Formats: sequence, structure tokens, C-alpha cells
Amino acid sequence: MKTPPRHLTDAQKEALSEIRRGADEIIQESELSLKLQRDKPLRVKAGFDPTAPDLHLGHTVLLNKMRQFQELGHIVMFLIGDFTGLIGDPSGRNATRRPMSPEQIQSNAETYKQQVFKVLDPARTEICFNSTWCAKLGADGIINLAGRYTLARMLEREDFKNRFHNEQAISIHELLYPLVQGYDSVAMRADIELGGTDQKFNLLVGRELQKESGQEPQIVLTMPILEGLDGIQKMSKSLGNYIGINESPDQMFGKLMSISDSLMWRYFELLSFRPLSQIARFRQEAEQGGNPRDIKFHLAEEITARFHSDAAAAGAKREFIERFQKGALPEHIEEKTVATEGLALPIANVLRAAGLVATASDGIRMIQQGAVRIDGERISDTRLRLAGGTEHIFQVGKRRVARVKLI
Repeated sequence: MKTPPRHLTDAQKEALSEIRRGADEIIQESELSLKLQRDKPLRVKAGFDPTAPDLHLGHTVLLNKMRQFQELGHIVMFLIGDFTGLIGDPSGRNATRRPMSPEQIQSNAETYKQQVFKVLDPARTEICFNSTWCAKLGADGIINLAGRYTLARMLEREDFKNRFHNEQAISIHELLYPLVQGYDSVAMRADIELGGTDQKFNLLVGRELQKESGQEPQIVLTMPILEGLDGIQKMSKSLGNYIGINESPDQMFGKLMSISDSLMWRYFELLSFRPLSQIARFRQEAEQGGNPRDIKFHLAEEITARFHSDAAAAGAKREFIERFQKGALPEHIEEKTVATEGLALPIANVLRAAGLVATASDGIRMIQQGAVRIDGERISDTRLRLAGGTEHIFQVGKRRVARVKLI
């Protein structure tokens, strides 16, 4: 860990230490130290394109850091990218995103507004929409913006560079995305912008555009991408490896208990608000022979309580113990292994591959009848997909039970 500059006060050193927690990179930390010395609230920006209706724990890695800035006395700006969402973020993509309709964008944006305050303090949060200033740019403004960056610099992006060399299509509108995101920082006069590690290029464009506009460049703070339940791919609803913040207490608690013992520490690091010293004691306890399941209880209770309540988390824990530790399931459960070959498999296909139903159609029918449970939770979504690297207890009807490991 870097030693804080000596000219910072003790309170500012402590604030810098908190800001560093869990961060992957801070560009430039020396500039951040100078901003902290001014002893006035900083404008902290993070943008979210409303491409899906629900937020999951992967999104909350940034939200948690935003909440941390709020508690340090800074101004947090939650930016809903209703304009950039129409373009589609090309970060990490090997193909052009399918465009979303304005109606889809607005519908999803409303759900974001409702969900974000499960983490952020409403009294200290500004909700912004980038259509407010981007829609006013017009054709002249867009052309002017496009003239402030070269194609050569845009192709320095790893994903664009790879697609170019592999002769995969790059649509012109995708090249506009980093510029529009950068322009957001100019319009919002951001002091700090937060983003995942996959957003680094976009965030740096914001610094450049602010410099050209005569503004002091924003600090770029990147956070790691949270792995999903499989422990391999990033948490994503489309991959079925996610934990939604609107899920029931029992669902949330059960999914958190299903993660691997090694992944548990990653979740503690990026999702927990516990002091690092306490997490270090948990690690020591595990290394000395403590049961990882009991440590995982602490994580599952904390996260479930955050999005529901202490009482709901305690109830979910009791229900979990009742199901898995007090004989609610057969003592001897058959174990099955299903190969996913790197794909997220439809739930009905998993049931068939595990021998719990005769055909995928039977699996869909049983789900529709409410006869299928995963880790004790009744499943109703026939479109649910499950990724490799996870392990669950499947129940079909009253008699068919199996512990299924997806690899």
C-alpha cells in the first residue's frame, strides 16, 4: 500500500485510505490528494446504462464505493445513460450490440431510480440523465465532438483493436460511445469518475475532453469486475450467474451460500462493509480449520440485511439451516455432474442432463407446475440459465433430488 503524502491531515489520510479500499487503479492519486486538501465536497460521478430492468450485486460494487464517498461528505451523481444506452456500450464486446428502443430505456431507467436507494443515501444523491445535455448537441455538436479524437487513438482500445485485426465489424456509432461518455464528465463538471476496469478507456477520454474544455481533469477510479456465482465470468443476468438486489431474502441468502469457499473472499472484499481487520480475522479462522460455511453465514446475513432487513436476513438463515442442516432433505443425496462447455445452459436442459426429467419439455412443464426447486427455492422462470462452476441442490416433485455440479 502506498504511503499517504505527509501534507495530508490525519482525517484526509484516513479518507484516502478508505477511497483506496477495493479499488483497482486511481489515476492520478497525486491529483486526488490535492483535491482532498481543498476540504470541499468533490463531485463524484458514476454512469449506468439502463440496458436491463434489474440491478444485481455486480452493479453494487460501484454503488458501494459511491456510498463510501457520500459518507466522506462528497456529492454523488448517479448518471442514468438514457442517451448512451441508445448507442450501446461496446466495452468488452466482440460484436455490435443490438440497439434498444427509447421505451425500453425509459422503462429500465425508472426501475434503476427505485433500486439505487437501497445502497445510496437519497438526501445526498443527484440523479442525472445524460439525454439532458446530449440530446441538445444536435448534428453540429456530434460532429464537433467526433472531431476531437482520432481513429488511431480510438483503435488503441483493446476490444476495438481486436475486432479490427480479426476483421469483425465495428459500427461508426460505437466509436461515438467513449466520446459521449467523456462529454458527460464535461457537462457534469466531475471531479472523480468511477467505473469498472473494463471502462478505463472511456473514463480516460473524459479526462482528455475536460482538459480540452478548460476544466481540471477528473480522477479516474476503477473497481474490479465482480465474478458471478460461477466464479469465472462476470456477474450477468444473461449468463444466469447473478444475484439480483430485488430477489427475496431466501433467494439472496441461498445464492450467497452457494458460492465457492474461495470466491467468498472476493465477495467479502468487494461487497462487505466490514472492517478489513475483521475480514482478516475470518481468513485466519478459516486457515486454522474453521468451517468456511460458518464464515459464509456472516457474508450472506450482511448482504441480505442490506437489501431487506436484519429480521429478514435472520429468517433466511433459519430457513436455510432448516432445509440443509435439519433433515428437510434426504440424508443421502445423489450427486450429478453436468458439463456446460463454457455456456450458460437453460434450466430445463440441466434438469434433463442430470436425469431429473426425461426431456427438456418435461422440465419446462414441471417448472410451469411449480414442481422444481433450486436450493429450496421454487423456480418459475423457464428461461433461467445456469453457468458452470456452481453447485446446487435440485428437487423435482417430492422424490427426485440431486446435488448437481455444473462444470
